[in-house]
Amino acid sequence: MTRETSARVPAVRLTHVSKSFPGVAAVDDVSLDIDPGEVHVFAGENGAGKSTLMKLVAQVEEPTSGTIELHGTPMTYRGPGHAREFGVAMVHQEFALAPDLTVAENLFIGGEPGRGGWISRARERRDARELLSRVGADLDPGRRVAQLSTAEQQRVELAKALAVDARVLILDEPTATLTRQQADELFAIIRQLTASGIAVLYISHRLDEIFEIGDRVTVMRDGAVVATRPASELDEDALVALMVGRNVDNLYPREHTSPGPVRLQVRNLTRRDVVHDVSFDVRGGEILGMAGLVGAGRTEVARMVFGAEPPDSGSVTLDGRTVRIRRPSDAIDAGIGYLTESRKTDGLALQLGVDKNITMAKLPMWNGLINLREERSVAGRHRDRLGIRVPWVGRPVQALSGGNQQKVVLARWLETQAEVLLFDEPGRGMDVGAKADMFREMDRLAGDGKAVVFISSYLPELLNMCDRILVMRGGRVAGELAKEEFSEERVIALATGAKDNHD
Repeated sequence: MTRETSARVPAVRLTHVSKSFPGVAAVDDVSLDIDPGEVHVFAGENGAGKSTLMKLVAQVEEPTSGTIELHGTPMTYRGPGHAREFGVAMVHQEFALAPDLTVAENLFIGGEPGRGGWISRARERRDARELLSRVGADLDPGRRVAQLSTAEQQRVELAKALAVDARVLILDEPTATLTRQQADELFAIIRQLTASGIAVLYISHRLDEIFEIGDRVTVMRDGAVVATRPASELDEDALVALMVGRNVDNLYPREHTSPGPVRLQVRNLTRRDVVHDVSFDVRGGEILGMAGLVGAGRTEVARMVFGAEPPDSGSVTLDGRTVRIRRPSDAIDAGIGYLTESRKTDGLALQLGVDKNITMAKLPMWNGLINLREERSVAGRHRDRLGIRVPWVGRPVQALSGGNQQKVVLARWLETQAEVLLFDEPGRGMDVGAKADMFREMDRLAGDGKAVVFISSYLPELLNMCDRILVMRGGRVAGELAKEEFSEERVIALATGAKDNHD
């Protein structure tokens, strides 16, 4: 992409902007111009200050000091509604939609078209169709939002931004739950919006899309701007070094070794209308990847192996012994650990401390009582091993970043000494440094002879970390690829049923 330079007024101008919370400077003296019609990417580790800075622009938060100008007008803090009046719209990772209302009702909440206090539903639907068409969404305006997929809800959020005539659009990790095809469609929409002069402020942890969609990149660390560069002047290594303040020698540290005997054997796993006759083996020392589109059945397979969902039929064998898994406690007793894709709802007790979350699957006991001293010692040991950033292990997990929360879940299964680890989208929402730590631990587990299953929607992770990749489509195994057969084209062809040009 190219960026025009001119003397036009910046869409957003930040001058010495800071935001402090008790004990921490979340944003530290940021000065920056963002031009109309550009995609300005904000990169950095979790906790670097990116999301807080976006909230300052959208007036979700009030700056401690400094000035923010929108289209040349200095802003006085009056809340998000005031920012919307100046054309600022923000699409959060967690969508702000009313699930029980229709698409059209969500688009025009508080600004319904009509006359004399009466709402014109016909005009509302007509205007909704026009907005939806601008974001490439062929949706029925009368459909309830709860019935929409994640990608469809995102389109509604984008259309909602256009409904307030947004000239500054803030997108926070917009591709986190999208497939590659859906991400490409989103990028096409973003290019159309910037071509019309809309400035897009874009937060992302995915390095490839930063270079694909970004015009300029601002890297933040510890609340401050480290650098602002044209995307064309950076490469992945340089960007990562700026983000973490050090060189990450190898984001994907997998050292491929000769796998041992089969440790996990799944046969004919079936659940009506969800998963059909799924069979696979995982050897000790091996990382088996599971690829597929959203809804292909990968997560359902993992949940069945772990006992979180009951299969109608099928068997699970561990180290040659068939085990009956009816509930997660059976899987834990058998030596299976599961890092769920929904760590906040399924994997963590957010109000409890790091120590409680790490030990809840294997409580340290003494004379029938929980040994609190041992609990703290166990948590401290895993904190040091995994690099969990927390000053004291009693701190509630909800106060941690996404990457550190994921490490807490991993520590729990390390403490149970699980022999089979199921990783379901472990890198989602994690910054580059935290991902490198997670992948390094996966490699270490495989090196210790564990059997590792790795589910990811991000193909570079699978292609670089796995020994084999199982591809699912429509609840069935569509194919399996050995390391020497790996390519994005082959995986996508199997996942979609398209013709593979390599055949």
